[in-house]
Parts: sequence; structure tokens; C-alpha cells
Amino acid sequence: MQKKFRQVAKVALVLVYFVIIAGAVVRMTGSGMGCPDWPKCFGHYIPPTEISELQWRPDTPFKKGQIIIVDQTLQVAMEDFNTGSSFDRSKWKTYTKHDYAEFNAAHTWIEYINRLFGALAGLATLALAIFSLKLLKTNKKITLLSWLVVFGMGFQAWLGATVVYSLLEPVKITVHMVMALVIVAFILYIIHETKPLAERPKTHKNIVSLLWLVLALTTIQVVLGTQVRQFVDDRIDLLGEAAKDQWLTNANWQFYVHRTFSIIVVLLNLLLAQRIYKYKLHFSKINWVLAFLFIEVISGIAMYYFDFPFGSQTVHLVLASLLFGVQFYLLLEALSAKRSYKSS
Repeated sequence: MQKKFRQVAKVALVLVYFVIIAGAVVRMTGSGMGCPDWPKCFGHYIPPTEISELQWRPDTPFKKGQIIIVDQTLQVAMEDFNTGSSFDRSKWKTYTKHDYAEFNAAHTWIEYINRLFGALAGLATLALAIFSLKLLKTNKKITLLSWLVVFGMGFQAWLGATVVYSLLEPVKITVHMVMALVIVAFILYIIHETKPLAERPKTHKNIVSLLWLVLALTTIQVVLGTQVRQFVDDRIDLLGEAAKDQWLTNANWQFYVHRTFSIIVVLLNLLLAQRIYKYKLHFSKINWVLAFLFIEVISGIAMYYFDFPFGSQTVHLVLASLLFGVQFYLLLEALSAKRSYKSS
């Protein structure tokens, strides 16, 4: 029973990471406003592919809630009706949550796919929570955490809507990213706590404090990274896609702190690895930490010195979230090993 539950939890974790990957692609391509409304996209469950679908047309049926673009504004159908020979404003109301009224088919579908992954991840976490009810008598904590993940996904969806309504306000984007890491942490905790005791590492060496520090610095790096990314987005709007060599000129203070912190993060992770290897601790996932960290540094260097090669931004963000996940799981293993040693 517990083994099957862990498998469901792992599927949910993978799907949550797919959402993070899709979100990174949304940021890289500037597709955050590809769907101006939420949860639908231009009032459709399946978004349009051509601008003609968002234009007023005579003798055409429209459904309540359907959105069109008129005079650079979003107009929402107030009821089901067929249009006449001329535009009847009484049948429409202006969308008031924001004034962004542009259509780009690629951006729309990238954002829509991101939302689809979010829906799949939400269903997976709901399945996990329902499955956890069978463990209620034997492990109430796991059931509680499983339902907290579901509520966390609901809150994350609401955050996604507020990000759209705020026209991608930087603070809300940051909170959205941090909430994704919180959900990852919850699911990882569930996976760890349902792991057979015999498979958990046992050691007398305490590296918990160092792991806490490393995890905290990684989280700070992620937060700073979202702010740097917003600065880059603003520069793209100002200078255009072609001026990649100028995107980081006159960078904000977050960029310089982010770059300096990366050195500290690398050194602390190397110290952590040295401790684990020296004392022959059974934390094999440190190899994943080092691998992710190496590629993370390379992608950061590539963005700065080689003018943002295609995909480097997505790789950088996704690896940061993967690094956080592995570090957090290492911390769980270290805490478990510490408890086991004290009780022995």
C-alpha cells in the first residue's frame, strides 16, 4: 500500500517539475500574458490560433464570456448572441482586470500549455490526497500533508491568476516561484517519510547545520534570480530582442548580489561534498547536487558572457529548482539519520 502511494507521490512530483519547466519557458519567451484572462484563454477552453478569431465579425455566434479585441481593448460578451451587421456595444463589456490587449499565437499557446501542465499536476496531487486517506489510521501526518499539497496547488493557481491580472508584477512572480518550491518540498517530505526504514541512510556525522545553510542560500538565490529575470524582461521591452549584449548593462543590485552569492553557494556545496566523501556518509544524492550546480554555473556564465544563448535562461531556472529539491531531500535524509543515531 505504502509503496504504491510513494509511486503516486513521485508522479505528482514529476508533474510539478513539468509545470516549473513550462513556467520557465513562458518566462524565456515572454509569454506570460499570452492568455490575458484566467482560467480560460480569451474566454475559450481551447485558445485561438489566429487573430481573426478575436475580431468582431457580422452574422457570427458568440458565447457568454468570449473575448475579442476592439480598438486595443478586450471586450467580453455579456451573453450568448449572434452579431448583426454592425458592432453593438450594449452586448459587450470592457475587460477591467488589466488593459493588455495584444495577441501572439505562439505566446498564447505556450502559456496555455503551461496551464495544462498545471491542471495535470493539480489532478495528480488530488489523486495523491485521496489515496492518502487509506493511510489515515496508520499515518495521519502523511494524509494531512497530502491535503496541504492540494490546497497549496489551489493557492498556486490563484497566484498564477494574480500574476496575469497584475501584468506580471515582479513581487507576485517571485511569490509564485517560491510557492512552487514549497509544494516540491512538501511532496519530497511525503516521499521520504513513506520510504522503508531499512533504505534510509544511517550515520553519526552531523551535517544538518551545513545543509540548512546551503538550502537557505539556494532559496535566496532563486528569489534574487527571479528579480534579475524581471530586470532582463524590462530591458528586452526597452531595447528589443536583438540587443542581447546590452540586457545586463547598468544591472540592478540584485544581479550583483546574485552573482556574488553564486560563489558562496558553490564553495559551501563543495564543502558539503567534501564532508560527505571524507566521512563516507551514505548520501549519494550529493553527486546530483554537484552535477546540477556545475551546469547551473555554466548556464549563468553563458548568459552573461555569451549574450543569453537560446534555452540558457530556462536551463538556469529549472536547474535551480532541481538543485533545491535534491538539497532538501538530502536534508531530510540527514535529519532522519541524526534521529536514528540518537535513538540507537
